[in-house]
Amino acid sequence: MNPAPAQPVVLVVDADSAVRSALKFSLEVEGFKVYEFRDAAALLAEHDLPANSCLVVESNLPDMSGLALVAQLRGKRHALPAILTSTHPNDLLKSRANAAGVKVIEKPLLNEDLIEAIRNALLP
Repeated sequence: MNPAPAQPVVLVVDADSAVRSALKFSLEVEGFKVYEFRDAAALLAEHDLPANSCLVVESNLPDMSGLALVAQLRGKRHALPAILTSTHPNDLLKSRANAAGVKVIEKPLLNEDLIEAIRNALLP
């Protein structure tokens, strides 16, 4: 992975390959570079995360929760902005995400909320 690409990067972590592909397509149309990961372990195996990047992570990954992944990355000094996607997020999840400074976007991702959140996180 290139450590500092010119364009903003979105790191998409979702177990569903169809969701990853759809997000990759729509985000690239919006001008973002997108890297896809099927689970938390795949992302954690990356040693050079781009500096100008935003994490879009599913709340329920097969190997750990999305919030646990964010916590691990931040523990490794990767303070990238993060957005959690979830189907029917409950109040506890929203509260924990808010405490961690993570925005929650509800699936299905049918409107511009995710793209707006990414822009707000990455672009001045």
